[in-house]
Amino acid sequence: MATDLSNIRNIGVCAHIDAGKTTVTERILFYAGKNYKLGEVHEGTATMDFLQEEQERGITIQSAATTCPWTRSGVDYKINLIDTPGHVDFTIEVERSLRVLDGAVAVFDGKEGVEAQSETVWRQADRYKVPRICFINKMDKLGADFEFSFTSIKKRLGAKPVAVQYPIGHGHDFLGIIDLLGMKAYYFEADSQGAVVTEKEIPDELMETAKKWRHELIEQGVELDDELMERYLEVGEDSISVEEIRKAIRKGTISREINPVFCGSALKNIGVQRLLDGVVDYLPNPQEVPAVDGEDPRDPEVKIKRPNSDDAPFSGLVFKVVSDTHGDLTYVRIYSGILKKGTRVLNPVNGKREIASRIFEMHAKDRLPLEEAGAGNIVAVVGIKDSITGDTLCSTDEPIVLERMDFPDPVISMSIEPNTADDKRKLSEALVTIRREDPSFRSEYNDETGQTIISGVGELHLEIIKNKLLRDMKVGVQVGRPRVSYREAIQGPYNGARGLFKKQTGGRGQFGDVTVNIEPFTKEQAEEAKLKFNDSIAFENKVVGGSVPKEYIPSVEAGVRNTAKSGVSAGYPLINIKVTLVDGKYHEVDSSQVAFEQAGRLALIESVNRAGSTLLEPIMKVVITTPEDYLGNVTGDLSSRRGMILDTEDRGIVKVITAEVPLSEMFGYTTVLRGISQGRAASAMEFEAYRAMPMNLQKELIEAGA
Repeated sequence: MATDLSNIRNIGVCAHIDAGKTTVTERILFYAGKNYKLGEVHEGTATMDFLQEEQERGITIQSAATTCPWTRSGVDYKINLIDTPGHVDFTIEVERSLRVLDGAVAVFDGKEGVEAQSETVWRQADRYKVPRICFINKMDKLGADFEFSFTSIKKRLGAKPVAVQYPIGHGHDFLGIIDLLGMKAYYFEADSQGAVVTEKEIPDELMETAKKWRHELIEQGVELDDELMERYLEVGEDSISVEEIRKAIRKGTISREINPVFCGSALKNIGVQRLLDGVVDYLPNPQEVPAVDGEDPRDPEVKIKRPNSDDAPFSGLVFKVVSDTHGDLTYVRIYSGILKKGTRVLNPVNGKREIASRIFEMHAKDRLPLEEAGAGNIVAVVGIKDSITGDTLCSTDEPIVLERMDFPDPVISMSIEPNTADDKRKLSEALVTIRREDPSFRSEYNDETGQTIISGVGELHLEIIKNKLLRDMKVGVQVGRPRVSYREAIQGPYNGARGLFKKQTGGRGQFGDVTVNIEPFTKEQAEEAKLKFNDSIAFENKVVGGSVPKEYIPSVEAGVRNTAKSGVSAGYPLINIKVTLVDGKYHEVDSSQVAFEQAGRLALIESVNRAGSTLLEPIMKVVITTPEDYLGNVTGDLSSRRGMILDTEDRGIVKVITAEVPLSEMFGYTTVLRGISQGRAASAMEFEAYRAMPMNLQKELIEAGA
């Protein structure tokens, strides 16, 4: 029987690494009756961290999906839940999860508040317009401070948090929570692993504090509803019921004007059931999010909207592919219509037809077979062969292409060579599989060196892939040292560069002649000019009078793009440029698509040589938390790495340093940081931007043939 759409919640749990996301998820599964015993991350028994690598490292690497029931006020709800990684190297997992979720629970460490990766996740959720509630976790930790963490959400994220709970004690004295709406205290019995919750009156010593926070809650709630505001101003807060405030907060959360804040300790089993109530109370069901946007594959100018309804034509988005011994599992968020087992569907991106031979509701690595699934559900499908992350699946009669996702560019690469001929065959198959699973991974074969180069978004990312090849896929390979992925850019514009490709070989010749202008260009400029900016390159056709026939223009663009990808001056991909085709010539007999592709290639090489090029290096944003005693050691070391310190702030008894440092200077940094701080400092790092390298280092790099 299909669940009423209003009783479905599609949510994700996301946060900075070590804020306790997976532990929160484990508790949710336990209290929802999905697990009969609690899994622990530190023991390697967490349900959602089921990969061997995850259990060994105690971190989440891939997002895991599960479905669990929850009953609130006698109503049965179905919660589709995704646990996402916190480590910046796996930010793609967060990105693709947020793309298909209707709401999220942002988890914060009660002592640290908002941390570096919390900001990244928050920005991603803003980009996909995902409503969020906040959970300040680890209130049992020494030094935990609810008010500090609450303020950091306001200041560092620019959010509008609204406390709906307040902790009873903190650190070792953390005993329970106060519900500020109902003005009751809740205690969670340790003997029952928190399953037995006792409701009591608020302790006298906390009554004044609770009243103050409740007053703020009501003030922010009535601001979201004109009628409530009027009554509040005329009669006062006693005239407004708990249910009315709850409705106003729900409305404000869904419109992303406010973020309700909960608190607790997942490890000590305090507050998770009330958080689940909050998910049901404040986060939207699939009908409360806007209809999904798409375009007609036959004419991208035609925009289409699909309502979140079983009655609309089927459409869904592939957000994850997992290779499995029994056939690939393709995770799909169904936005409209019903997907039935054995149905033939269309991938409008590549024009291929696929068969959804089996459909499963997932519980981490376990699965429940379904006959059909309707709008608003997240399911795994077997039988999809030619669709990858970001592709749309839709009804064959009424096609639609849903908005694709942005994937981060790789900033680090390493060479990889198979040991034997058999390993060579296995390696090529394994790399295709990994590429389907992980859109932030790239691989290419270098004809000159005979090596395969694999690229990713960080050292840990490549290490996980290396272990996957050796251990899981049993491919014998030798791996080189990680190297930075540099980029090339032009120093200025150049107009009128000509590319002439002319070949006469006895019979029919080859002839293509084009003239192009080139200029530095950004993503923002491309969006303003409504030009596609694939691989950071925009191409515009301004040929008039048919000097280059229409059928050859895609070939010129292909020549430009392929050349830019392989690099012009130093062999690194060329980015942030706009190439405008302004003129050309053709021959009635000798012109061909191949000739114009070559002409495009030559024109780009000529224009880059004339404009002059420079090498860009990836700059990382690094956030370091260190005791004050080691501040001098840390800042001195950053300066020696060409680092630029942007900010130093006090956070309790520690200093938090924010800096920008070239990636090439950051290999093995974690080990060095431990050494100079006696193991007491910690760091987080994420890609910030590509910037020009100093000229002396550019020369060294080119001379070394790196």
